Amino acid sequence: MYSSVVHLARANPFNAPHLQLVHDGLSGPSSSPTGPPGPPRRSRNLAAAAVEEYSCEYGSMKFYALCGFGGVLSCGLTHTAVVPLDLVKCRMQVDPQKYKGIFNGFSVTLKEDGVRGLAKGWAPTFIGYSMQGLCKFGFYEVFKVLYSNMLGEENAYLWRTSLYLAASASAEFFADIALAPMEATKVRIQTQPGYANTLRDAAPKMYKEEGLKAFYKGVAPLWMRQIPYTMMKFACFERTVEALYKFVVPKPRSECTKAEQLVVTFVAGYIAGVFCAIVSHPADSVVSVLNKEKGSSASQVLQRLGFKGVWKGLFARIIMIGTLTALQWFIYDSVKVYFRLPRPPPPEMPESLKKKLGLTQ
Repeated sequence: MYSSVVHLARANPFNAPHLQLVHDGLSGPSSSPTGPPGPPRRSRNLAAAAVEEYSCEYGSMKFYALCGFGGVLSCGLTHTAVVPLDLVKCRMQVDPQKYKGIFNGFSVTLKEDGVRGLAKGWAPTFIGYSMQGLCKFGFYEVFKVLYSNMLGEENAYLWRTSLYLAASASAEFFADIALAPMEATKVRIQTQPGYANTLRDAAPKMYKEEGLKAFYKGVAPLWMRQIPYTMMKFACFERTVEALYKFVVPKPRSECTKAEQLVVTFVAGYIAGVFCAIVSHPADSVVSVLNKEKGSSASQVLQRLGFKGVWKGLFARIIMIGTLTALQWFIYDSVKVYFRLPRPPPPEMPESLKKKLGLTQ
């Protein structure tokens, strides 16, 4: 038995421990079923056709398009809603002497710019993060299906965490290219008082001064920030949902109402968001300073900030990203529910793999 597990694990394309089977309680002789077999459990097939109540087939063009639309709503609306907090966070990163903390930052901003000043940068935020959400969520679903089909059903189950990480990283690569111009414009508006107050003023001025480089010089540090963030966001969310249904929720997902499923989505999203904020914060500090200054490189900014400097504003970002990620997953899943899109249940070991491991009678 053990040798067959090792053989299967080593055959996997991603550096292959057999620990996943141990985690699932399916490794070793003790896991062989005894007594009468229970009712058959539904297994997840990433490429399965949609059942009748769904509005489209899983993996169809309509499915991907509506997932992209869900990404537009989830990222565009949530990032725009937290613009005031994002503005204070950015100012703390680029001018920590003036903005000493989150509450002090709000106080100084209100005193200098009034309530209206807290909304600076809302237009590039909405446009940029809507485009990012379209690519992030839409391409994630595309790459998840693509990579799972390349691996096959059994390997896709055994290596699902690696699958989530690879699919999310691939999607975010393209999402950041879509985000970069608006992110650079937003940071310039928020962190350089007097430079420009609106997108209409800032974008032409930036192009006149530095050309296209002004909009894309931050794309490399944006990848450094967003790709680890998104890998954590999707992989942590997927595995947290799986763990919640396995260890916390007292009934199978198929027996939960849509409202109960969305509560699980929100909780898993918040947990994932906290880890996302921590993983991506140093690169976020570099992006904020880099987009404010002319002629600086990411390595120069990182060297000047030092270890302590890159963690400025972390508490504000944990609050912002935790809430943001939870709401994004809630909105995205709600869009799937509203449009009756296929929502595969948490993964279960394929029957073919159970037979290979001698786990079925």
